[in-house]
Amino acid sequence: MTRPIAAPGHGSVDFEMRVDFDRLREYRLTRARASLDASECGAFLLFDFYNIRYTTSTWIGGALGDKMTRYALLTRGGEPMLWDFGSAARHHQLYSPWLAPENCRAGMLGLRGAIAPEAGLMREAVTQIKDLLTQAGVADAPVGVDIVEPPFLFEMQRQGLHVVDAQQLMLDARQIKSPDEIVLLSQAAAMVDGVYQDIVEALKPGIRENEIVALASKRLYEMGSDQVEAINAVSGERCNPHPHNFSDRLIRPGDQAFFDIIQSYNGYRTCYYRTFGVGSATGAQRDAYTKAREWMDASIEMVKPGVGTDEVALVWPAATEFGFADEMAAFGLQFGHGLGLGLHERPIISRLNSLEHPVEIQAGMVFALETYCPATDGFSAARIEEEVVVTDSGVEILTRFPAQELFVANPY
Repeated sequence: MTRPIAAPGHGSVDFEMRVDFDRLREYRLTRARASLDASECGAFLLFDFYNIRYTTSTWIGGALGDKMTRYALLTRGGEPMLWDFGSAARHHQLYSPWLAPENCRAGMLGLRGAIAPEAGLMREAVTQIKDLLTQAGVADAPVGVDIVEPPFLFEMQRQGLHVVDAQQLMLDARQIKSPDEIVLLSQAAAMVDGVYQDIVEALKPGIRENEIVALASKRLYEMGSDQVEAINAVSGERCNPHPHNFSDRLIRPGDQAFFDIIQSYNGYRTCYYRTFGVGSATGAQRDAYTKAREWMDASIEMVKPGVGTDEVALVWPAATEFGFADEMAAFGLQFGHGLGLGLHERPIISRLNSLEHPVEIQAGMVFALETYCPATDGFSAARIEEEVVVTDSGVEILTRFPAQELFVANPY
């Protein structure tokens, strides 16, 4: 009998095998190295903080992690080198023994331009990187870079480095999840299962959308989330068109309301929509939910190894069938996207890109499937999302809060 994917709790214990973090770190670095070795590049220079975490297993949070100051260098045959914000580098030397202490360095490039390039920080950094590439014997090979500030790119070119795109190569490396990654994704989803129970109990007339966001954020951090990236809370007349945010709107009797909880546990993310009726539901609201669920079930049924993402996208309605002029205008409503350290990894599934550029689905992929159906009343809408793990025979669903029928919270 096949057992379900575990969500075993936080941390390690002596009486169960849970996540093996040494094995996780080795898997990720091995995947990154294999991608580098299969490319034309002599090294990857990584600024995307998901790629930095994937290769170095370090993290200092979004406030500094997205300022284009942290970067990592991985050369062919070499160990990862990391430049981090001030004392964070010293912290890694003390607490990240999988990195050589001499490879954890303080770095500063300018905080997305707040320190002007004329200060010379970028010039000095590129000079140092070029010297390290020379020592590794790869100075004449292209350098793969994932994301970069223009002044840094110009400085690399000025110093004679040939820069190519590494983001595609790193996304290739990250798309097949290890068993440890899948358990972390399952644990993250289990946390949101519980938060939806809290939301259902609180979802009554008079509460505001932002209060639901506050409640969910508090519970997630109490449960061990390391980042609540975003929570959409959308209700009543705000449901159609979908605004992809939250407001201070008071929730009222009979509203249709949907929520998306985007957070991470040990870096691994959720994207998890649920829709509710508040006290009651109209026929139009129930009909919209039924259609959204049918589209969801049809796409889940399609997912198995060897299937193309175009085949999945084709079971969803075209944009013109649910009120949009074209697929660009409807992008993200009937949608699939990989989940991992990043919110939007491979594969990306939609009619906008998948019909002409399909990707083959493989065992070990983890992605979210999203459907959206506007109601005939002109303002309500249903939104459903399920996270799935692709297995050899099909899928296992990680998102378990009830969603087969429209859930009416606190019915009258």
